[in-house]
Amino acid sequence: MEQKLAYSFHLGSDKNKSKLAKKVAKENLSGTTSLSNNAIQNAKDLSDVNKHNLRDYDNQRELIRMIYGTNDIVNDVKQVYLDEFEEARLEYNNKQTREDRKIKDYFKKVCDSQNDIACEIIIELGDMDFWQDKDDEYRFKMTDVYNEQIQDLSKILPTFKIASATIHYDETSPHMHIVGVPVIENCNRGMKKQVGKSQLFTKTLLSEIQDKMRDACIKSYNKFYDMDIKLKEKQKGRNQDINVKDMSNYTNIKKQLAEKEKKLDKANKQTNKLDNTTKDINQILDNLKPAKFNKNNMVISTEDVEKIKNFTKDVKDTTKTVRSVNYLNLAIRDFEHSAFEIEKENRSLKYQIEEKDKEIYNLKGELSTKDKIIGKLREEKESIKAQLYKFKEFWHSIMWHFHKRICYDKDNNYKIVSDDLYKNDIFTDDENEIANNIARKVKPKEELEDKSKKKNNYELK
Repeated sequence: MEQKLAYSFHLGSDKNKSKLAKKVAKENLSGTTSLSNNAIQNAKDLSDVNKHNLRDYDNQRELIRMIYGTNDIVNDVKQVYLDEFEEARLEYNNKQTREDRKIKDYFKKVCDSQNDIACEIIIELGDMDFWQDKDDEYRFKMTDVYNEQIQDLSKILPTFKIASATIHYDETSPHMHIVGVPVIENCNRGMKKQVGKSQLFTKTLLSEIQDKMRDACIKSYNKFYDMDIKLKEKQKGRNQDINVKDMSNYTNIKKQLAEKEKKLDKANKQTNKLDNTTKDINQILDNLKPAKFNKNNMVISTEDVEKIKNFTKDVKDTTKTVRSVNYLNLAIRDFEHSAFEIEKENRSLKYQIEEKDKEIYNLKGELSTKDKIIGKLREEKESIKAQLYKFKEFWHSIMWHFHKRICYDKDNNYKIVSDDLYKNDIFTDDENEIANNIARKVKPKEELEDKSKKKNNYELK
């Protein structure tokens, strides 16, 4: 069956927006890309990436290959900001009339915002099964492959400005961490040139980049390794983040642990056998006698030769077994590191929950204040209703008085006033008719009060 290699191009997505979030690369059993925090929102996040990528927490720096940038990723990113955004910053500031609107430090400004200041890409060719029996010389050749991946990425996506690139050989699969700054131009608001991860890495564009990088990577591999190997088909959902709770590698790690115990037991037995055989071999060597005709040559029996051959074979077998155990140790160490990161994330999420609880408490306080305001407004409403009723009562009296003086007392002075009020739109048509038409009836005040209690209004007929 033709051997095919898996390829992973892993990028932090918008689901990973929170600086507290960690994601896992789908179907990656080795854990190499599992818990890198690809959302980088401030200098602290960047510093954490620096510690992880350059292995500041252990003593295996010799297995780390830094192929782009320096040993300070924070300064590398800051330098990209100076190179890419300084001119745009100065241009923007020159247009501002107010000093408080000027941007003094664009890197710090982005750090203080909700946007990512940089993002991380992780590239991996081949899985644990492929790499577990490969020696260091074979693995270290990937430096050439990943160097070309850097060049390919710069050509395919020139607006992604690479600040740092590091290869990890201390895990089960050689893989590369790339930290860079996504740059967008011709912005309508703010600086013309800005950082913009979500605008640059759209779903469509990301898929296109992954396809191109896949093709370029296998070509580089075949060139440097003098091979003709093809890639595995791109699986649905591959190269996308999944949540830690969805990790499927836990069961696989348990299987690896069981396999490790078996191989370790086998290695111990083989080692014990070698210890015993070594004594025999040493005795054989001590008992060798010089040849009669040439003292520089030793005489050895056919039986002893066979023992030495078997000893050599046992050494080779034991070495192979021990090597496989070492690779399993790497996988377990990766898992332990992942567990540490999960624990770290849990603490961060706990902090997040506490912050949300504070927000809820504050919102409850705001709701209490608003309830008080609503209560006060209701009181004012009832007061206004009472005043309105008094006014309606007063107006009813006015209309009753006009109706009486005009219709029954025949007082022309009230007739003149009524006409004037009507001409000036103070009396409506209906009210003018009530005042001047003897046929219209003004309801008694008592009836008005009864009706008001039911409907909160009055009616003049």
